[in-house]
Amino acid sequence: MHYRRFGKTNLNLSVFSLGTMRYLVSEENAVQTIRQAVDMGINHIETARGYGKSEKYLGSALVSGLERAKLYITTKITPTKDVNAIESCIDESLENLNIDYLDCLAIHGINTWEHLEITHHSIRAFQKLIDDGRVKNIGFSTHAPLEVILAAINTDFFQFINLHYYYFFQRHAPVVELAHQKDMGIFIISPADKGGQLYTPSPTLQELCQPFSPLELNYRFLLSDPRITTLSVGAARPQELEWPLTMSDRTQPLTSQETEIFQRLETEALQRLGTDKCSQCYACLPCPEDIHIPEVLRLRNLGIAYDMTSFGKYRYGMFENAGHWFPGKKGNRCTECGECLPRCPEKLDIPSLLKDTHQRFKGTSGRRLWD
Repeated sequence: MHYRRFGKTNLNLSVFSLGTMRYLVSEENAVQTIRQAVDMGINHIETARGYGKSEKYLGSALVSGLERAKLYITTKITPTKDVNAIESCIDESLENLNIDYLDCLAIHGINTWEHLEITHHSIRAFQKLIDDGRVKNIGFSTHAPLEVILAAINTDFFQFINLHYYYFFQRHAPVVELAHQKDMGIFIISPADKGGQLYTPSPTLQELCQPFSPLELNYRFLLSDPRITTLSVGAARPQELEWPLTMSDRTQPLTSQETEIFQRLETEALQRLGTDKCSQCYACLPCPEDIHIPEVLRLRNLGIAYDMTSFGKYRYGMFENAGHWFPGKKGNRCTECGECLPRCPEKLDIPSLLKDTHQRFKGTSGRRLWD
């Protein structure tokens, strides 16, 4: 296992971290998954107040013979102005986890300007937790627009960030750079799942990535970047940790062969999408109907370029069903008002593309896993 400094926290984290949202089938399964992660060299385990019994299951594992001093524990709480609730939540988390301090506490979902304002009002409460030793470091997770994330980083209050950033979603590249400049630890959320459901790739994507797998290439895209500290692995059972183990020391710069394959993927996208390819410039926003046009068209890009239809349906189904965690309306809400058209540098027929995306992906509605 390779380890990297987690920014200004000065914690030396394994390049893979265990996320504990999916191991909840039983306490026995959770404990076995945690022990397998620790045995393979993972020293950072992340849970959250909202993940069902996750904290309690992790607490059971921590008193089953694991050496607490060699592990780093993170939990997350949602933004609130109620300072008493913050303290009581942390005390309850510590009790659930059977520990007397948290290495890291993340504000779970600074997803809007309002969330950032709420967190600003709560800074004294968080500072008190640091001062009395119950929490060592404060960070945040986010599903926010780029501008909100950059503003949160520029408060200079946070030591780390939990972020969505993958080969197939590079909108947050400026966030990675600013966080690095601020010496923040960078934790990448769910590269296997949110990064494209790459554990079940389409035959087209598999063929394009040969001789590597799509998941392997996404891991390499991230691990080759020295600014990134650690990647989340949300294992549901111990066996799902085998693949990250094979990647844990592959942190060198991209090889020429890997770079050629990434170029092959770009070329294929251009050939398949032609003049309908959305460049993800976000100039089309805001939309009067609150359609998240760039994200809708990103899913269309992936569906057409790489036959990532299952992933497209999975993410498209989240629109209108996950609140601020995945904001925006579906493509069929378009009224053809035309406001986006003059702003698009590619001169895309956005209303037609939105309708086409809806027909491709409308499927069943999705939700967050822990709802």
